Amino acid sequence: QLVGPSKATVLVTGETGTGKELIAQAIHQNSDRSRGPFVPVHCAALPSNLLESEIFGHEKGAFTGAVEKRVGRFESADKGTLFLDEIGEIDSSTQVKLLRFLESKSIERLGSAKTIDLDVRLVCATNRDLRGMTEKGEFREDLFYRMNVVTVHLPPLRERGDDISLLLHHFLKHFAQENGFDIPLLSPDAMSILEKYSWPGNVRELRNFCENLVVLKRG
Repeated sequence: QLVGPSKATVLVTGETGTGKELIAQAIHQNSDRSRGPFVPVHCAALPSNLLESEIFGHEKGAFTGAVEKRVGRFESADKGTLFLDEIGEIDSSTQVKLLRFLESKSIERLGSAKTIDLDVRLVCATNRDLRGMTEKGEFREDLFYRMNVVTVHLPPLRERGDDISLLLHHFLKHFAQENGFDIPLLSPDAMSILEKYSWPGNVRELRNFCENLVVLKRG
């Protein structure tokens, strides 16, 4: 409620599977940009030579294979929110361009010297220790501080025991309705076992467990 309405850049931290993208979506929905686009980019899913083009776009002929102009995710997120997941995986060239955007609120497509002004809020997420990476020279210190205006840390599910039963009921109901099945009922003993389990895959593992239970339940 405090972070959403602000214009501040947000860094969401936490282990893999803790629900960082859901937090980013909640920040977007609780902001005055909620009617604008929410554009996610999973940085680790793309090689560095494609990631820069994906984020900033490119002009025709900017590099081999660029047969037409491409609008990047920044432009697609204008008047909305750009969510950069796994920000610790981006290379130094992309880091420089992100820093330039945070300082000037403008970008340049690859192969162009034309500046494009944008109204985009940036929310970043990482499961890595960015502060430690800056000390080792693996991540730009100036970019880290520009991104780290507001930090939202998500504890692992093993430290959020009270959330487990709520999440189990939520996902079981969701997948039962999605598949047209009855909602599985968990006995007190089963619930006790699940609440004591460490869930190393966090919310993602619990979600997959619930879908499996709904589809394959046997009484």
